[in-house]
Amino acid sequence: MILAGDVGGTKTILALFDGVNCLKKQQFSSANYQTFSALLTEFLADVDNTTITAVCIGVAGVVDNGRCATTNLPWILDSRKIGARMNSEKVWLLNDLEATAWGLLELPEQQFVELNAEAHSQPGNIAVLAAGTGLGEAIVAWDGNKHHVLASEGGHADFAPHNEQEIALLRHLMKKHPDHVSCELLISGEGLINIYQFLKYTHESAINPQTEGQMLERDPAAVIGEAGVAGSDALCVEALTLFCRLYGAEAGNLALKCLPYGGIYLAGGIAAKILPVLQQGDFMHAFLAKGRCRTVLQKLSVKVCTNPEVALLGALSYARNNDN
Repeated sequence: MILAGDVGGTKTILALFDGVNCLKKQQFSSANYQTFSALLTEFLADVDNTTITAVCIGVAGVVDNGRCATTNLPWILDSRKIGARMNSEKVWLLNDLEATAWGLLELPEQQFVELNAEAHSQPGNIAVLAAGTGLGEAIVAWDGNKHHVLASEGGHADFAPHNEQEIALLRHLMKKHPDHVSCELLISGEGLINIYQFLKYTHESAINPQTEGQMLERDPAAVIGEAGVAGSDALCVEALTLFCRLYGAEAGNLALKCLPYGGIYLAGGIAAKILPVLQQGDFMHAFLAKGRCRTVLQKLSVKVCTNPEVALLGALSYARNNDN
């Protein structure tokens, strides 16, 4: 039996698989637990640990020698300690985008939505971006026979503005983050809130008191995203449109760095939820706005993954392929 997991800043999913069958799956609110060990204990309360032969967990953070201090949680995961608890040497911790990439490689085509009408699919490298609680990036290298997933922390690279509005946005964020304004501070749930607050500060559109009230009661990023997609709040529409432009620009940056002729894939918790806005064109316009390199990007496939459990499936796939 394989224990697979997807550990994120907002939610954690754990599942037990016996062959192709899922025997148990449970989603947790990550913030409700002081440690991953406490969450794991709750999940395994009614499970015989001796039946678990392999463990693979995708986790949002840098994995170094089987250990990860999570980026957006006060957790430390250690493959050795997890292995000792499970009495198994087959324990793997993967960066969450590494797990996502392995999962993307196995999903059927009907679980993707193409954003580029001019796309021409072909074998080659693949670029993966996932905006959610944070911004994850990974590269899937193609050697002519098989894929190799390369984890990264590209979401923490510097934000690069492209016009006067974005320069003002950078300056606005530098007041709070004088040493480093990362892409993640704009292309994530927190980023959507930062953009909304910036537009509110610059009086781009009228403030809707009803929306402001909802943001006090619920996740502000979710409120902004929902109102932006529905078109029910002008300020949220502006914020979501700018968010899509910045997302597209960063996707284009990553594409230039690895030439992903095999396609660019958008995963994470946000893309599928704002798909109608991604399809309106601002994302692709920013993606292609790379000067003389526009022609390089024009034929690349850009797909949105609609499966919210792709990282979990990727962890399972990795364990299956290495459990021998």
